[in-house]
Parts: sequence; C-alpha cells; structure tokens
Amino acid sequence: MRVVIVGGGWSGCAAALSARKQGAEAVLIERTDMLLGTGLVGGIMRNNGRFTATEEMKAMAGGELFDLTDQNALHREVDFPGHRHASLYNVAKMEPVIKNFLRGQGIQIQSCTRITDVELQEQSIQAVRGQHAGETYRIEGDAFIDTTGTAGPPANCHKHGNGCVMCVLRCHTFGGRVSLTGKAGVKEMIGQKGDRMGAMSGSCKLLKESLAPEIVSTLNQRGVVIIPIPASRRLRGKLALKCCQQYALTEFEENLVLLDSGHAKLMSPFFPLDALREIPGLENARYEDPYAGGIGNSIRYIGMAPRDDALKVEGVANLFCAGEKAGLLVGHTEAICTGTLAGYNAVRHIRRQRPLTLPPTLAVGEAIRFVRHQMRDEKILSLKYTFSGSVLLDRMEKLGLYTTDVSAIEKRVAAAGMAGVFGSH
Repeated sequence: MRVVIVGGGWSGCAAALSARKQGAEAVLIERTDMLLGTGLVGGIMRNNGRFTATEEMKAMAGGELFDLTDQNALHREVDFPGHRHASLYNVAKMEPVIKNFLRGQGIQIQSCTRITDVELQEQSIQAVRGQHAGETYRIEGDAFIDTTGTAGPPANCHKHGNGCVMCVLRCHTFGGRVSLTGKAGVKEMIGQKGDRMGAMSGSCKLLKESLAPEIVSTLNQRGVVIIPIPASRRLRGKLALKCCQQYALTEFEENLVLLDSGHAKLMSPFFPLDALREIPGLENARYEDPYAGGIGNSIRYIGMAPRDDALKVEGVANLFCAGEKAGLLVGHTEAICTGTLAGYNAVRHIRRQRPLTLPPTLAVGEAIRFVRHQMRDEKILSLKYTFSGSVLLDRMEKLGLYTTDVSAIEKRVAAAGMAGVFGSH
C-alpha cells in the first residue's frame, strides 16, 4: 500500500505519520526545503479549545506530534487577550525535530519537489508528476492526500492582498502552491473576507534582537508582552482582514501583543514599520516574517476542497484532504487533527474498508462535521473556524465539549468507542 501526501505542512506530516502507522508506505512530497509550512512561523498550541482537541487526539492514539510540540515548548500556560493556557513552541527548532521523527518512522520525504500534474483514470489518481532537481518526477500511489494548503502563489497575494511580502512560503524560490484537488479537475471553494477573496494571515514575526532589552527579558520570562498603541497610530479596520477571527478583538487593535515563539510573534497581520518604530522599545524593530510585514501579509483560503466528513474529496475516488485544504479551519492543531484522520482513511480506502468519521460527541468530530455543513452556505465563506476562538469555540462551549479536564476527555473518547483508534495496526 502506498499513500502519497502532497504538501509538507503540519497536516501533511500528520497524514504521513497516520498512514504509516496503519502499515502503508508513506511518501511525503514538499515543494520547499523545509516541512511545517506556516508552522515554521506559528507556534501557538493548546490555547482555549485546542487543549481539548489535543487531548482527544492523544486519547485516540494520534498524539505523537502534539507530544513533540509539548516537548519543544518555550512557554506553557500563557494567557493573553481572549486566550488561556496556551503553549508556545520554538519555531526555530521545531522543523528538524519533526523531520527526523518522521524519517525515523520510515516515512519517505521528498523535498524541493513541486507537483505539476496528475494522471487520472476512471476518477482515480494513478500518479502525480512534477519536478525535482531539474528532473521529471513521477510517483504512483494507491491513495493520495492533498495537504497543499490555500496560501499563495504571489499572483493571489497581489490580486487579493497587498502584494507579495516575502513570507516563509518562498513562492519565488520554490514555485507557488499547486493544488492536487484542482489538478484532478475538482472545482474548489474560495473563502472571503469582506469584499476580498481569501483572507490575510494574522500575525508577523519580529527579530527579538531588534527589540529593547526589557521587552526581550519579559518575553523570555512570561512568553507575552502587551504594549499600548497610541490612539493616533492604531490601524482601524485592520482586524477585519485577518483570517484568524479569534484574534479580531479590540485588545489587538489597541495594543501590540507580542508572544515568544523563538521570534517575537506580533499578533497583527501587518504594521507599518515607521509607525512601529515610534512605539517605545521598538525603535529598531525589524521584521523576520514576512520580510515586508510593514506592508501586508500572505493571502490564504484561496482554493478549498469539497469533501465529506471522512475527508475524502468529492469526485475523486482515492483523494483525501486535510489542513486548510479541508475547509475554513485555522491552526496547527486543526491541521494535525484533520491530517491524522485523512491518513487513516486513505489506508482504509486501499483496504476497501468503511471510512471512519469521528462522532460529534468529540470536539474534533464536531468541528469537521460543522465546518463542512457551514461551508454549504456561500454567505458563511467569510467566517473561519478554530478550536481557539470565535464561532467554533462558542459552539464547543454551547455543546459542553470544551474542557481542560484530561480525565473527562479520556472518558468521553472511550464512551464514543474511539479510544486508541489511530494506534498502529
């Protein structure tokens, strides 16, 4: 059994691991030279309902990647506006930890490989083709998983945002994102934010070395610094652009919220550099990601796959999806959850077994079901969903799914008959 995963972000890594644990040969194809995608500059875990989702996945034996982020955490139990008990992993060290772990599990990682086409036969993908080291690359598979994400390429950032701002996705170097779903002839859905297509990434990273020593000291000790923005320097309406609705709070408009994820994570889609440097302690501030974070940020949610609750893409018999490709889901936790289910179901498809859908009595199952249902309404394509806030957290609380009681979570998973379901077979 061979499962081919295209896209090496958090969801692709989770999908490859899950398929491998079920006994398949897993081939993970990534267009750049690093895994994790936006996880290279993200780093926020376990905040709000993400704690619940993480512990559910661990109880279902799908927690290896969460364990690694916990082990690499710079800070735990961090509170900041609208968010509780967050963990912040070190974005500078996380990627090689994950890459080495996956290789140790026997997963084949093919980096610097950009898929450009698929071979279809009777509504099934037979192989993918692309370029690697100047040579034509072709690999056959029994099942495929699209984890190519929804960000870029630069043409979309120019058309729907403020232009290419040189983010960590590095489209100019490695080529822009190519959707496996789109190449298979499936019509994708496009998110919206106001009158714009897609949505802008919600945070930037500043070099710690460019900040005042007292700010760095507080960041290193507490993991968070909140700096008031003078009223004349506040960027009104900027929060409406963010894909991360859980951070679209007044506190993030009236203050600079910095989190320590190795760099200083600025919880704003962008902030003009000259204005930023007028704020005490940031006189020498410099952007690390995107390099032009004073102008804008990357545009995401351009191209999502129509799929069912088993994460199979509609219209292609052996194609599954995860992460942002699976819909209006925001975050690393959400990506790992969907990737794990997609990898598991890809192997079940090869074995001609009934696919697994997670029950709505679990936060992860309810999120996958609820988001798919919501996306049927074009008016709702402007919303984004995350365990950490906004619509989905509100729903979790309403249904009694949000809790930080690990014992209660484990009992709930067991009652659903899902304990250890993602374990090795």
